[in-house]
Amino acid sequence: MASGFAQWGNDLYTGRRSYAIVAKRRGYFLVAIVLVVLSLGVIGIRMAGGGLNLGIEFRGGSEFTVSGVSDTSQQPALDAVAAVAPEEVPRVTSVGSSTVRIQTAELSNEQVEQVATGLADAYGVATGEVTSSYIGPTWGKDVSQKAVVGLVVFLLLVSLVMTIYFRNWRMALAAVIALFHDLVVTVGIYALIGWEITPATVIGLLTILAYSIYDTVVVFDKVRENTAGVLDQTRSTYAERANLAINQTLVRSINTSIVALLPVAGILFIGAFLLGAGTLRDIALALFVGMAVGAYSSVYLATPLEVALREREKPIRDHTAKVLALRAERVEAAGDDEDAALAAAGVGAGRQLQPGEHLGNKAQPRRRRPR
Repeated sequence: MASGFAQWGNDLYTGRRSYAIVAKRRGYFLVAIVLVVLSLGVIGIRMAGGGLNLGIEFRGGSEFTVSGVSDTSQQPALDAVAAVAPEEVPRVTSVGSSTVRIQTAELSNEQVEQVATGLADAYGVATGEVTSSYIGPTWGKDVSQKAVVGLVVFLLLVSLVMTIYFRNWRMALAAVIALFHDLVVTVGIYALIGWEITPATVIGLLTILAYSIYDTVVVFDKVRENTAGVLDQTRSTYAERANLAINQTLVRSINTSIVALLPVAGILFIGAFLLGAGTLRDIALALFVGMAVGAYSSVYLATPLEVALREREKPIRDHTAKVLALRAERVEAAGDDEDAALAAAGVGAGRQLQPGEHLGNKAQPRRRRPR
């Protein structure tokens, strides 16, 4: 099996096997658009219903932590808070198997003391096992602003660095659009699940954006290598050279994605099902979803989008028409010679068949009987 996978990867790199990703880009664009629209729809529904489930770090309020409990059910906490502040609807979550976290809006000092005492009685623990903290709305607003500023600065720096490195603004634009796709889909899934958005979530989002742009840069680097001097030859088009670059980096993208997702999946499982709510769970979900979506966008969205932008340029458009016209002439001149016709026509986006190679995955010369 390992040798078969290695052979498959080698065939992709050499061009013996190819997947027409660029040629079928309209379908992949449609998938990306649908995912973004659905994600925005979920976010919009959440916003209309009271907004995203922001953590206390963003909205401000009082937080109580009850440790050493034997029963982590929510009802004792709800009753304890209702006895002091009947109008308040607290958020109660289990953290691990012996800790309960209760978050409320801002309470007065007297109310905080009463709630802490009520929680200790409700869960049958000493008052020292109940800790309280307060996060003001000013601090929460400051965190939100810094998160937005960090995201904007990241996208601007990515655009600038990629434009300078590749000397091509189209690659920078395609990469930023792919990053926007990753961000929106990840936030949409977060909104669909309903987990709290905390500073750990923001850290996870920035991390997966860095992961996604790294994967995209690797593919773009191969695109630049393959398309160098593309206008000086008539063997293949820009789109075909770019598609070959995707195929050549496909195995690397699969391997790095699997290696990255497996430990994150383990962290997510431990954080969600064993430890309950907390920083570990928040950051793991953002990482898992973002890495999976980023792996998809770097292969099926970023490069095809860059090709679509490049094909709007007159030199690329004229060169593509010239290559296809010459290829049609070679096919016509080849006549009934199957191998020569296939070699002249190629197999579309991704590679050209070599003389003596016929359709299928084998590249063995065909033996003809002497006439």
